[in-house]
Amino acid sequence: MTLKLALWLLWAGFIAYILLLAPPLHLDETLTLLKNIFTLQWTAINPIILSLFSLVGIWLLIYSSLLFIDGRMQSIPFWPFAIASVSSGILGLLPYLALREPNQQFSGQKDAFLNLLDSRLYGIVLTLSTVVLLVYGFALGDWGDYVQQFQSDRFINGMSLAFCLFYVLFPAVVGDDMARRRFPNAEVFLAVVFVPLLGSLAYLCLRSSLVSSNIREESLDLLHE
Repeated sequence: MTLKLALWLLWAGFIAYILLLAPPLHLDETLTLLKNIFTLQWTAINPIILSLFSLVGIWLLIYSSLLFIDGRMQSIPFWPFAIASVSSGILGLLPYLALREPNQQFSGQKDAFLNLLDSRLYGIVLTLSTVVLLVYGFALGDWGDYVQQFQSDRFINGMSLAFCLFYVLFPAVVGDDMARRRFPNAEVFLAVVFVPLLGSLAYLCLRSSLVSSNIREESLDLLHE
């Protein structure tokens, strides 16, 4: 209950911060930035900002690899929150984290989509993409420009803080995923928790696959009715 309350307070607090305390929203500049991103006009964008935007997407894919599986065992599915998080980032994800119940089991059969999310190849592709983005941002980015935009632009400010929140909140879901896979090694858990982003990706690359079963299948059907 304490964790649920903390997650709801974090969700409300982040909304309040964005609306009341964050730097001003420069709508024209934000729309131009998004247009440049989606039309592949990347030379017009600071590589740090482009990398940060892409890494927020990487975080969403990391969470998806855990929470679509988790949602199978919950009274609420994850997919509506996944759709919401595509446009709102951490704000779309937080309500699911607050509503879900701790669960360390998995039952039923994995379909093709869950098999993809559960595969090590999925983690490897995300890891390679992340390394490219990090090298690109750190090597070619203009840090002075990024700091200036962080301090003066609501979109950049909020996106940067959201990236940090994805990291902070990851322990709320990875423990259950480890238990489902009988992966209770405390040292591995600490490595995943404390190494920003790359630790989470290493976990996706190293974790064992879930075993499909029919245990609790009937109970699961009743839960979703």
